[in-house]
Amino acid sequence: MTTTQPRVISFSQRLSKWDVKFSPYLYISPFFILFAIVGVFPIVFTAVISFMDWDLVRGSGTFVGIDQYTWILQQPHFWTALRNTFSIFLLSTVPQLVLAIFIATMLDRNIRAKTFWRMSTLLPYVVAPVAVGLIFTVIFADKFGIVNTNLQAIGLDPIPWHSDPFWSHVAIATMVNYRWTGYNALILLAAMQAINRDYYEAATVDGAGAFRQFWSITLPSLRPTLIFVVITSTIGGLQIFDEPRVFDQFGRGGAGQQWLTISLYLYDIGWGQWNFGRAAAMAWILFLIIVAIGLINLLVTRTLLRTEGTRSPVEKSRRKRTQKAVAR
Repeated sequence: MTTTQPRVISFSQRLSKWDVKFSPYLYISPFFILFAIVGVFPIVFTAVISFMDWDLVRGSGTFVGIDQYTWILQQPHFWTALRNTFSIFLLSTVPQLVLAIFIATMLDRNIRAKTFWRMSTLLPYVVAPVAVGLIFTVIFADKFGIVNTNLQAIGLDPIPWHSDPFWSHVAIATMVNYRWTGYNALILLAAMQAINRDYYEAATVDGAGAFRQFWSITLPSLRPTLIFVVITSTIGGLQIFDEPRVFDQFGRGGAGQQWLTISLYLYDIGWGQWNFGRAAAMAWILFLIIVAIGLINLLVTRTLLRTEGTRSPVEKSRRKRTQKAVAR
């Protein structure tokens, strides 16, 4: 009778085994370490401060519970800032995405000097927000602005850009659209370039026009990218700070808080009133609002694209016909 001797594993074999098992985690660990330092720690520290009456000089505070949150929710300026933020967000995000899809569709066509046009769309993105504010301050000045001068030249009344809440929101939304439309258009264009061209050829054979091809092929294929663009636009739109900050020389959202946003109000509480406990609570309220609106946008976008795209019976039938045409 023979007995089987246990296999002896050398140190180098054990080292090689550990290398295969743990090396991937070691290679990606710098990102998570950096993210923990500059991402997770500030979030957790802000949450702690939001429940305290924080003294920045001493670096300590007194626990006050939810008093900071209660104080903010009782302030009329908070609700004014929330209303202004949503108004500017809607006026900027919706036209911006529609225009970005239109520009991306045009750039996806076979046009002359397409590289020049594609690079030109990104030019406003590299302009500094302060420069954008100075440019549009000249355009939207109440007395001697370019827009009002031209309106008066044709006999129309000037627009009160800085005193009327709606028109001030339109002016700020225009600045946002100027900076971010080209950026989003290039992201959508990259997604359009990845769509299989056989689908368009088969649709053309079936007699589908350009609008039908866009609605039934392009738009459903852009679903993941559109969700990404909608989410990033939601985050940026609700955190808007630069454009309303430079819309006038004071940067406080107007004399009557016509364009005061949540980020401007947060900045004023923190660095204007030197109350960092309330500013931290305000930051967390803004964070929860962004998460809620982001989830709503995600559900709406997925539902719309699902209805008009891949899951509807009409679309399934169309896809089958397209695939059969490609196979032939």
